[in-house]
Amino acid sequence: MTNHSKRLLILDADGTTIDAYSAIEATFLQHGMTLGDEDRFQKRHRLFKYLGGLREFPTNLKKQLGKQSRKELIGTLTEVYRNEARLYPGIAPLLQRLIATPDLVVGIVTRNITNAPEDTLRLLFERHGIDVARLGFLTHIPLKQDKTTTFRALREQHGINPARSYMCGDEHKDYFAAVRTGMHPFMVSYGFEDHQRLTVKFDVPDELISRTPDALCKRVLHGLDIAAHG
Repeated sequence: MTNHSKRLLILDADGTTIDAYSAIEATFLQHGMTLGDEDRFQKRHRLFKYLGGLREFPTNLKKQLGKQSRKELIGTLTEVYRNEARLYPGIAPLLQRLIATPDLVVGIVTRNITNAPEDTLRLLFERHGIDVARLGFLTHIPLKQDKTTTFRALREQHGINPARSYMCGDEHKDYFAAVRTGMHPFMVSYGFEDHQRLTVKFDVPDELISRTPDALCKRVLHGLDIAAHG
């Protein structure tokens, strides 16, 4: 059974709503490492996102070897997220508008790698005036877990027609998870993967991609037929 009046919007966190690159870069600097410029960061395979390019790789690898080094790095990243990390411009008012929209279930599915990630994101969003308790869900899944099962489970849990279900993400895996579960994907190319990587390497349609946070906000509001100011 589906609830015919409800719609669903699943948002990704890092790289879609949260400026993750700046947070990771700040963390690396505190540990004497360099992440490399954002353009090169976006083009890397996920395995090498945090090791840098040829220039950064030797130093970064040395400083990330060992469980204690990784533990300290994650600890710093957690503090940066909780106290300094920012939402992209326009995302906070977008979330506030979405949360206030009747018959729209909006929430976040994330693979965030900080300590106690749900608490971390709650603190980050609350710094931006977002009451996380009003979200339909804030779901963390393991880094290697595909989002498809979670997307489907959330849609079925809320009894929402796939044709009235949407997803916002910044990586090709987000796109394929949405397609596999019958959801419409709103994709962005300002996060972890750039426009060329999404379109050329993974055949994500250009028509689905927003190149800036402002473009995403406008597209989501228009696509869901929500007035920009409620």
